[in-house]
Amino acid sequence: MDEQHLLHEVEGNVAIIRINRPKVLNALSLPLMADLATLMEQYDADDNIHVILLSGSQRAWAAGADIGDMATASSDEMRKRDQFAIWEQIKNISKPIVAAVSGFALGGGCELMMHCDIIIASENALFGQPEINLGIIPGAGGTQRFTRAVGKATAMDVVLSGRFLSAKEALDFGLISRIVPKEHWFESALHVARLVATKGPIALRAAKASVLNAEELPLSDSLAKERALFYELFDTNDQTEGMTAFAEKRRPNFTGT
Repeated sequence: MDEQHLLHEVEGNVAIIRINRPKVLNALSLPLMADLATLMEQYDADDNIHVILLSGSQRAWAAGADIGDMATASSDEMRKRDQFAIWEQIKNISKPIVAAVSGFALGGGCELMMHCDIIIASENALFGQPEINLGIIPGAGGTQRFTRAVGKATAMDVVLSGRFLSAKEALDFGLISRIVPKEHWFESALHVARLVATKGPIALRAAKASVLNAEELPLSDSLAKERALFYELFDTNDQTEGMTAFAEKRRPNFTGT
């Protein structure tokens, strides 16, 4: 793994990953994405990690894909490259992912952000899918997740014109979770990640899976899966501890069992 384009550390039960390619506004190269998927899978398999915090820099979360990787490729070459298999690895991370977003979140950067579960954005953040300006369309979910988040009318406007959304627009349209002052963009996201990490890790994974089912499945199917997950949690020590702690008016001590 190239330790330069991804910086990572662990604080308590939170794994912190920072995208670190400042000279190219954190453009998402293929090696970076491959290393990111591998690193996230490692943290996903670590029982001591409850939440992953993914961050860019104050100037840019990620300003898109690395165009140099694709500029001269043919359609056959792009198919053989199968770069979106990496994105499926990130999609399949079971633990909550909190995004700390500041500056540009464009193209592949916006698509990566939409793979996260709670998006904390600086007031100066900008969002968009400007691939149309390059003669292509989004390929990592930018026409699909974006439309599900903001609706057809806004998605068509953004994807066809290439325009950017402000942080306020993104919040109003449902693309992000919260806006915070630009001076506190990272600390605010870390605070949220720490808070989420105090919850029961088994319930966190179940809750994430259930909410994602609501986006992807018919209502009757997602309700059935929700109930199944609900019942399964009653076989865990965390459920017993959580309800016992509530009755005893104390903080629960979740063990992930």
